[in-house]
Amino acid sequence: MLQITDTVRDRGSRYAASGGPVAAAADCKAFIAALKTEKKFAKATHNSWAAVLADGTTLKDDDGESGAGAVIARMMGRAELTGHIVVVTRWYGGVNLGGDRFAHVVTSVRAYLAELGSAHSANEKAR
Repeated sequence: MLQITDTVRDRGSRYAASGGPVAAAADCKAFIAALKTEKKFAKATHNSWAAVLADGTTLKDDDGESGAGAVIARMMGRAELTGHIVVVTRWYGGVNLGGDRFAHVVTSVRAYLAELGSAHSANEKAR
């Protein structure tokens, strides 16, 4: 599991991105359950996610952050990332962010994809 904390801070809200490989819908549920074993993720306001399975099936859950799952799925599609789940976590800071929340989801997914690419490159060099 790859986790990036504090991808964005805005008006009290904090964001993080997490992800890892998945092969089926059951793996997505297991991933979210494992993530929520960490107290800070269990207490988060939203754990929005999307997964693109190897067969091209897209699964997503906004977890109350309407539209966030679709944004994550679209970015994963553009990155051609399959067999993977990406979760964007938000801890609500008490101020409504309006449309800015989507920009923060995008920023969080970009940070995750960049880190994933760096980790992949490092693994390739180590071989």
